[in-house]
Order: sequence, then structure tokens, then C-alpha cells
Amino acid sequence: MNTLNNTIPDVVAVGRVCIDIYPEQFGVGLADIESFSKSIGGSATNVAVAVAQLGNSVRLVTRTGDDPFGEYARTEIGRLGVDNTGITPVPGLQSVITFCEVFPPDDFPLYIYRKPTAPDMYVEDSDLPLDLIEQAPIFWTTATGLSREPSRSAHYTAWAARGRRSNTVLDLDYRPMFWDNEDHAHTAVSEALDHVTITVGNLEECRVAVGESDPERAADALLDRGVELAIVKMGPRGVMARTRTERVVSEPISVDVVNGLGAGDAFGGALCHGLLHGLPLQQTLDLANAAGALVATRPQCSLAMPTLADLNEFAARTKKSHHEETAAAAHAATT
Repeated sequence: MNTLNNTIPDVVAVGRVCIDIYPEQFGVGLADIESFSKSIGGSATNVAVAVAQLGNSVRLVTRTGDDPFGEYARTEIGRLGVDNTGITPVPGLQSVITFCEVFPPDDFPLYIYRKPTAPDMYVEDSDLPLDLIEQAPIFWTTATGLSREPSRSAHYTAWAARGRRSNTVLDLDYRPMFWDNEDHAHTAVSEALDHVTITVGNLEECRVAVGESDPERAADALLDRGVELAIVKMGPRGVMARTRTERVVSEPISVDVVNGLGAGDAFGGALCHGLLHGLPLQQTLDLANAAGALVATRPQCSLAMPTLADLNEFAARTKKSHHEETAAAAHAATT
């Protein structure tokens, strides 16, 4: 797709879109939930919304079903500030629907209706704005897009146009339900590492990608593959970012979790913001970590993505809380 007459966005993202049908009652199983709310979801879609909410321009490339939900997705994504030009329906397919149960603080079962396949797996070469992918400051993809054809081949077409330019991001995003088996995922993701410069993943995703679940060894393995920046989410130990010359850690932020879904995508959006604005690596990682923590305190995903003002207010509040806790601990130690 030739789009040379269009303005180059800050970010081009390719990946999943779905309709989130989330419960309005928490701590209740689907069989007993009485009412639901509707919003936009899907990892790449949430990241795109997060980028836009932070004041940056972003184009999303994905496909929906040829149904009213698909029409809703395209309209809602545009309303949330994302360029929806690259969102098209697949004739004969229905849009993906995702239900979840919410059992705070750490149990959020997902029921994703996308079998035997999903419209976003039908992204083809002709759907790609290759000139924008080549020139955009950031190109964001997810490992899920490699799980089926023709999406997998389209990713390689995009990476060939990009030429492994800086800020070519792969979210390792491993969800077993999307793959034939783990070996399939490992092979696909491992091959993709030769085409990207930034990876983002938790310990399980790193294990699938490079066979290492120790944070330092995983980062080493990713850097050895030519990745310039490896970000490893370490759970209760925070988040680590490694380059060839720098290692930084953002400590975990204590919050009352409402819904953990979407926190990782908020992290991705804020990571893009930091990269776009040339923030130091430590500041970028802290910003992304704060975005994830903030969204975990909110009930939905795309509608929970913070503005920069939200993040600044949250950072000030958590910093004050941390100082108060430190002062209380110091007082207790002297009495």
C-alpha cells in the first residue's frame, strides 16, 4: 500500500483487535454475572490507544469481522485518537469477542472467541503502509501476529521494508491459545528476533523466545541476537531494561489492583512515548512502569489508558505515599 502523501505518524502498530465484553460485577463467575460493558481491546490496539492518549500520533493496521462489531471497532478506535485508516473488514468472518472474569488482585480469566482463526490473522502485504512503516520513528508488532498466515508473512514484508531500523519493537506477547504448541511459538519468535531492535516480555515470554527465564541470561540472549534494547518484566522484582552498555531497573509500584488486564499494553504505550521524546532509559522505564501500575487500578483496558497528566499526578501521589511509608518505617525503627 502506497501512502507517501500521508503524514508520517509517530508509531505504526500491527496486531490484534477485539471487542472486550467485561463484567460490571467483580468477584463473580461468568455464569452469574448480570451485566457487561463493551469496549475495544487486543494488545496492539490497546498499545495504539495508549500512545494516542499520551499525545502522540499512531496508525493501527489490523482487520475486523464484516459485522456491526467491526464497524464499532473502527469507529471507537478513531474516537480514541488512533488513525483507523488501516483497519478493514474480512468478508465472511465475525469480529473477535473477549469475555473476562475479574477476581482481584491477581486472577483475570479470559475467554477469547476467535477459533478457528481471527480477522487480524488476515493482514496481508497489501494492507501494509510500507512507506510509513519504513519511516515512522517506531514500528510496533506482537508475537501473536506470527501465529498464523497470511499475517506471519506480512510481518516479514513489513520488517524487510523497515530494514531493522532503530525502534523496531516486538512485544513477545505469548498466549498459548493462539499457537499450535509452544515449539511452534518458539521457532516463529526466535526467527523474528533477527528483524527487530527492541523486545518487551515477561519471564515466560522470554523463555519461549530464547529458552531463558533468568532475567539476566534472557537479556543476554536477546542482545546476542542483535536486539539493541531488551526489556524484561520480572514480576514482583520490577522491570529491567538492558542495552549493550546500560542496565536499569524500575522497582515495583504497590497499588490496589482492580483489573490487571491492559497494564502491559499501557506499559507499551508509555515506552513508545519515552522513546519518541528521547527520555533517558531510566526515566522511560519508570514512566512505562507507572502507566502499567495506574491502569491496573482501573476496571477496563483501552478506556483506562492514561494521559500524561494522569501519569504525572499518579507519579506524584505514589512518590508521596512511598515517602510516608519510609518515614513511618523509620519512626517505628526508633521507637
